[in-house]
Amino acid sequence: MSEDVQKTDNAKGKYVLKTDRATMQFGGLKAVDGLDLAIEQGEIFGLIGPNGAGKTTVFNILTGVYEPTEGDIFVDDKLINGLKPYQISRLGVSRTFQNIRLFPSMSVLENVVTACHRHANQNMFDAIFRLPKYFRDEEEHKEFALELLEIFGLKKYAETGGTSLPYGKQRRLEIVRALATKPRILLLDEPAAGMNPSEQEDLTDLIREIRDKFDLTILLVEHNMRVVMGVCERIRVVDYGKSIAMGTPDQIKNDPKVIEAYLGD
Repeated sequence: MSEDVQKTDNAKGKYVLKTDRATMQFGGLKAVDGLDLAIEQGEIFGLIGPNGAGKTTVFNILTGVYEPTEGDIFVDDKLINGLKPYQISRLGVSRTFQNIRLFPSMSVLENVVTACHRHANQNMFDAIFRLPKYFRDEEEHKEFALELLEIFGLKKYAETGGTSLPYGKQRRLEIVRALATKPRILLLDEPAAGMNPSEQEDLTDLIREIRDKFDLTILLVEHNMRVVMGVCERIRVVDYGKSIAMGTPDQIKNDPKVIEAYLGD
């Protein structure tokens, strides 16, 4: 285990998501190069860096889209290398995407209900023959989805097509859909992309709210420094797949390597 992970393991909290020398190589390109993360239960943790720094690739190896070519990924103390995305989801890890991926043929409510099926009690036999257990499950999923939509101010759009919502509300809906899987760890990939300043401020408040209300650990990839510095408690900065800095928002803002590689003078 790397020295960096050993140090963070000796810290005060319980780390629910860790990487140890995680590397993802595509041919001769190392998109992620020996990355160490150790994220504490209940923490809002930021991962930032310039375009092409490997941030989304990190999300993809954390959620099973890619298996790291070197190094290890842990959820709690469980090694998850090689697990499929649905298996990692069952461990309580959920994500949003940089490009919104709502189902265009579904309503707002249907988009959320689809995510509820991860914790369904029915089996294929119940569904095929429309047994009472199937209908009970579907009703419970609908009620839970409507509760989430109400919390986030989207219930009045329940029967509206998901992709017909304004952009900021589509982003909010994608987060609600991720929450419908009942995760413990939520990965947010560029949630402020395309938002205006008012929507960005609302998003910052929303991230704190969902952490507190749902007792989540949140890993945030984001270019918008106003959002990152306003909500994250610790930040890891990557450039060309390698970590160049780690610290609190104030430490990151004043780090010469970060200023040179990303923030600018």
